[in-house]
Amino acid sequence: MSSPALAPNIAESKVIGLAEANISEAQIEDWISKNPGVLGLGEVSVIRRQRRQEAGGRLDLLLEDSDNDRRYELELMRGSLDPSHLVRSVEYWEIERRLYPAYDHCAVIAAEDITARFLNVIQLFSGSVPIIAMQLTCIQVEGKLALNFVRVLDSRRLRDDDQSPQNRDWR
Repeated sequence: MSSPALAPNIAESKVIGLAEANISEAQIEDWISKNPGVLGLGEVSVIRRQRRQEAGGRLDLLLEDSDNDRRYELELMRGSLDPSHLVRSVEYWEIERRLYPAYDHCAVIAAEDITARFLNVIQLFSGSVPIIAMQLTCIQVEGKLALNFVRVLDSRRLRDDDQSPQNRDWR
């Protein structure tokens, strides 16, 4: 029995590293700035790129969902997530939350590789820090590159505060 031919709209693809594709973090920031919907965070817009922080450093992207009064503090990392980027992500979230308390804030970390070790640490934070971890993959299709963001953890979805027994209507 022969295998069926691929449909004409299906193409071969290959996952390649951002370094191999010669894509920098600045280029990713630029691309997200022009297409913030690729993050899957809803109808967001970019407020600022490389926002200076009072404690030093720069927040890669500050995004806003104005319909829901929500802000996202996005830290990007090419390669595997490391401790300094994770800590920086939480630190930037805290700074922005203190500066603009009228908004609902969420830390977002996006990296090519997020190991189980860091997912465990992010889950530990989830009790007090709303945080989203995204895996960033570069895919080559027919000579073109595509960037794909996949949520590997969203601590906001892990929380179920409104469903605790004392908040349920048992009638």
